Amino acid sequence: MGKIIAIANQKGGVGKTTTAINVAACLAEVGVKTLLIDLDPQGNASSGLGYTEQKEKNVYQALIGKLGLKEVIVPGPVKNLDLVPAGIDLIGAEIELVSLPYRERRLRMVLRPIADQYSLLIIDCPPSLGLLTINSLTAAHSVLIPLQCEYFAMEGLGRLTETLKLVVNSLNPSLRLEGVVLTMFDPRNNLSHQVAQEVRQHFADQVFQTIIPRNVRLSESASYGQPIIIYDPRCKGAESYRQLAEEIAHRNGIKEVSSR
Repeated sequence: MGKIIAIANQKGGVGKTTTAINVAACLAEVGVKTLLIDLDPQGNASSGLGYTEQKEKNVYQALIGKLGLKEVIVPGPVKNLDLVPAGIDLIGAEIELVSLPYRERRLRMVLRPIADQYSLLIIDCPPSLGLLTINSLTAAHSVLIPLQCEYFAMEGLGRLTETLKLVVNSLNPSLRLEGVVLTMFDPRNNLSHQVAQEVRQHFADQVFQTIIPRNVRLSESASYGQPIIIYDPRCKGAESYRQLAEEIAHRNGIKEVSSR
């Protein structure tokens, strides 16, 4: 069975989807068979990979049991990368899932038949702690938390940590913290350095060594529907995400990744 990593932070604008897209693409680039699951109703991970069609075959149809997950998978723009797209009907899923049996385990159930076809499965969670995020954490082996290097970086992190404890205690005892990745780092800003230092003091070796810089090319790539390794493969953002992907692969014993 492939390793399942949920990328979560209920605070918006922290680089969560950017991290999901580009870690998935960078791992696929070096031969890791990767599946990106877009569980955010905004569908930014889907559009960030160039998938803008609003078809009936999306993750929502799989969650409510109308289709198998294999039926909604589409190829990504990088070899070895596949996508489970979000759809506009995912907006109502939080309400509809409430009345369904095993409502917190729906994603785990639909991932099980296809999980062994991939080395890594990455879930882009919505920026909330609702039922979709709970499904992601219940299905995942670990959770990766992007944390922006700004003043309110730690705000809300306590609530997310409490949610993780609840999921571990009641739904997914094997869930662990994959790590915290610092994003939107500006080396010219003293505050960025202060936040990075504070986070490392608090989380110690759970913080990835790689820091994702504030990089305009990363923002541009999403608007063009391309991961950064296609849009501008030599920019600082691309190299940073390649390094982060290597760290994740190393932590999980994924052998396909070659050093760059």
